[in-house]
Amino acid sequence: MLFFIALLLVTGASIVFAIKKKRAVFLVLPFLSMFIYFIVQIALVPMPFFETVKFIFSLR
Repeated sequence: MLFFIALLLVTGASIVFAIKKKRAVFLVLPFLSMFIYFIVQIALVPMPFFETVKFIFSLR
């Protein structure tokens, strides 16, 4: 739940800054934060990193 609230705050701040500064680069921040969260959660799995990634993407 804490991550969801933080992601909402980052998204809101990014939209405000993108509108105020008139630069679209601020809209990349929410996607970047989700990607970093995804990598951290994979790293927390007690298996080797690349085996975990292979396992996740081999699920059908």
